[in-house]
Amino acid sequence: MELDWSIFFAQFISGLCRAMVLFLMASGLTLVFGVMRVINFAHGSFYMLGAYLAYSLTSLFATTPGSFWIALILAPLAVGLLGGLVEYLLLRRIYGKEHLLQILLTYALIFIFGDLVKMLWGVELRIVNMPPILSGFVALAGQEFPVYYFFIIGVGFAVAVGLWLLLRLTTLGKLVRAAAEHRSMVEMLGYNVNGLFTIVFMIATWLGGLAGVVIAPTVRLSLSMDMDIIIECFLVVIIGGLGNIWGALLAALITGELYSLGILVLEKYAMAFLFGLTAVIMILRPSGLLGRGVN
Repeated sequence: MELDWSIFFAQFISGLCRAMVLFLMASGLTLVFGVMRVINFAHGSFYMLGAYLAYSLTSLFATTPGSFWIALILAPLAVGLLGGLVEYLLLRRIYGKEHLLQILLTYALIFIFGDLVKMLWGVELRIVNMPPILSGFVALAGQEFPVYYFFIIGVGFAVAVGLWLLLRLTTLGKLVRAAAEHRSMVEMLGYNVNGLFTIVFMIATWLGGLAGVVIAPTVRLSLSMDMDIIIECFLVVIIGGLGNIWGALLAALITGELYSLGILVLEKYAMAFLFGLTAVIMILRPSGLLGRGVN
């Protein structure tokens, strides 16, 4: 059977779009682990909150031109502030303790945030309107692609570059990398490590909220969307290497394309390819493709 390259290209673009959303999520997840050594199971909840806040803000400013862009700015900021509050009130009390306590606490937050969303927005499916400027299509290689796909791809790569600049060229980034390797040394130099951890967690949850806002116009918002993505994000983090931003980007690109192209082979079992790859990585390279470390 002759391969239709236009369909292959269409799946490639779709996979790239999926990969960027996964990277936005996984970068925050791996940043928290790399610096704070916390496994945050509730990271998907911040993604869900970002999406629902985008729905509320776009509805509130429905008559205002650029309502989506208002949501794109305000919703992740609100999620980031909530993340800072969670870190200050809860996570700070369990640093240095066994990972089981971290898992129990962050897993409990999933139910708390889930009930909060149910109380505020109900159980009905919600829809965020596509911004008019991004609602068209682009013709490439005999296929038409939503302009919004390329917006998502652009946001993902922009965030990757932004994180690299933050971690490499700013004082905050250097402190974050130092704290990831030698927390006690940073404390002895007189820096407030607890405050640094709060900032890191706020950045991570801001990324989760940003991913929720970005994906919101392409899906129906539901109470299960946090769990739908967090499993795949953990696969990305394991494949890329816990604590490594570039590993998260590489793994997101691999898993996004593997899932999208896997649909062409076995549509109903495309997710199995991701679990298979994760199993191979864990056996052959347990530390992930790019090891561990915030860089």
